[in-house]
Amino acid sequence: MKRRGTSISQTSENSPLIHPTLQHFGVLTRHLERMVDWYGKVVGMITRYSISRGSAGASVTFLSNDSSHHRLAIITIPELQEDADKKVHAKLQHIAFEYATIDDLLNSYVRIKGLGIEPVLTTDHGPALSFYYKDPDSNIVEVFVDLGNWNTLDFHKNWGAFVDADKLVAARQAGMSLEELSRRAYAGEFPPSRPMNQRDLT
Repeated sequence: MKRRGTSISQTSENSPLIHPTLQHFGVLTRHLERMVDWYGKVVGMITRYSISRGSAGASVTFLSNDSSHHRLAIITIPELQEDADKKVHAKLQHIAFEYATIDDLLNSYVRIKGLGIEPVLTTDHGPALSFYYKDPDSNIVEVFVDLGNWNTLDFHKNWGAFVDADKLVAARQAGMSLEELSRRAYAGEFPPSRPMNQRDLT
C-alpha cells in the first residue's frame, strides 16, 4: 500500500520549507562497551539492536531511552584511531538531553554522581540550567532543564553563571522554591567550589 501525501514539487525554488524532526545521532568509537555502559548510566539508554559485520569487525549498536527504535547509534570500525588533538579540531561540539523539571535534573545529578560520574561544567544560563558531562570519548553531553525567557536581553548579553550543583541540591532539599533557586543561581549566589572554564566544553 502506497503512502498518501502531497504531490512532489517540480521546481525547488517554489517548494515550501518542510521542517523535519531531529530524531537520533550517531557516534564513531573505539570503546563500544564503555560508551554503551556510559549512556545507559547517565541518560538511561538501553540497547535495542546490534549489527556486526563479521570478520570485518565493524558493528553498530542502536540505543534508546524512550519508545523510539533508537536515539543513538554507536558505530565501531577497526581502522579508527584515537584523536590526541580532538580539543583543537572542528567537530560536533555537544549534544543535549532535556529534563522536564529542575527536580528531575537535580535528582539525576545526585544519582549519576553516586555512580562516580560528575559534570565538567555546571551553569545557569538564565533560560536554562545546564550540566555538561564528557562521555568516554570526551564528547560533550549536556543535560538541562528549559526555564524559558530565551528572548531576554540578559541572556543575549550574559552567558550565565557557573553554579555548584551540590549547593543547588542542598537549597532545594531545604525547601527553596524553584523560582527562587533559578533566580539566585543566575545571580551567582551558588558559586562552584572549584574553578570552571567555558573552554572545558571543547
